[in-house]
Amino acid sequence: MTRIDIPEGSPFGLDNLPYGVFSTPGTPPRVGVRVGDAVVDLARALGDEVFARPSLNAFMAQGHRRWAEVRERIAELVRGDLPDDAVHPVGGVRLHLPFEVGDYVDFYASEHHAANLGRLFRPGSPPLMPNWKHLPVGYHGRAGTVVVSGTDIVRPCGQRKAPGDPAPAFGPSRRLDIEAELGFVIGTGSALGEPVPCEEFAERVFGVVLVNDWSARDIQSWEYVPLGPFLGKSFATSISPWVVPLLALEAARVSTPPQDPVPLPYLRESAPWGLDIELTVAWNGQVVSRPPYREMYWSPAQMLAHMTVNGASTRTGDLFASGTISGPGPDQRGSFIELTWGGKEPIEVNGEPRTFLEDGDEVVISATAPGAGGGRIGFGEVRGRILPARCPAS
Repeated sequence: MTRIDIPEGSPFGLDNLPYGVFSTPGTPPRVGVRVGDAVVDLARALGDEVFARPSLNAFMAQGHRRWAEVRERIAELVRGDLPDDAVHPVGGVRLHLPFEVGDYVDFYASEHHAANLGRLFRPGSPPLMPNWKHLPVGYHGRAGTVVVSGTDIVRPCGQRKAPGDPAPAFGPSRRLDIEAELGFVIGTGSALGEPVPCEEFAERVFGVVLVNDWSARDIQSWEYVPLGPFLGKSFATSISPWVVPLLALEAARVSTPPQDPVPLPYLRESAPWGLDIELTVAWNGQVVSRPPYREMYWSPAQMLAHMTVNGASTRTGDLFASGTISGPGPDQRGSFIELTWGGKEPIEVNGEPRTFLEDGDEVVISATAPGAGGGRIGFGEVRGRILPARCPAS
């Protein structure tokens, strides 16, 4: 039998217990929970075959009451002895995409980010579009290109047209960027034609992951009028392998910034669902930004309510992301287009002036939040390295 020793101050203590899908050499992927520096095989520890599957979807579909029961049972088990074959060092396992992604929606919920891009793209005009403070703006992404942390990202190709160019050209993106975000994972879906009110957010959403919504700014800027993001976004979105349960984030709940004008009734919250989560963005090993999620104008409960108010259905495994997280300070911006002000103000990375991503660059986004025990809980990291483009002949 094995007893897990949780290091003091570990971001993966009993107040966290994030879920993931892992495998060991010669074994199939199955569901585990991270405790300290160990991964607990839940099918073995709990004797429940729902955790022997290669994704969290079947467990998530069982609903909120079951999530709470299992969380309590795991906390009881890891305080005692576990079977030796149920405990694996985290460094000895391979982590997989933790859930099958049904649909993917990305929002644009940071006022600081939206205003920064408005100033960059529309100088001399109001930084926010007229609808921005009335509804959470979003777009439908591509679920099939959501990948787990550690997956290399091939530089995308597409049409691009710089100001002054007589015609568009085709080739690799020259302005490849990141977007540091949080993603919210639907556990129990909703039927077609039935909106989900803000009050049902905690019953519907299973947990939270880190997201890097890679963005080709030059492809995006040429294609996005009038219908919005397409090829500049759809080539890859990376998520962290650990899903932090929403049940672990009660101590992180805060109010959103004041919303003026008052939202329409379907977007009004009876209880706050802002979250005090601190992100860190490292570029080739150097920390370049610390975006604060508590500054987000729209809450994830409001995002879910807006996403379904027209009767759109949701399914287990649907993912909706916050959009770029940016704060008021220059060192709190969650994208490189903001950090370098459109490439006009390079930042120094390991002694070199940099603007957008080059081949071989690696970006790591991590995050922590207040935990119920008074310490910090961790989300792990979402990591990606840029590979050269593979463009077809134009």
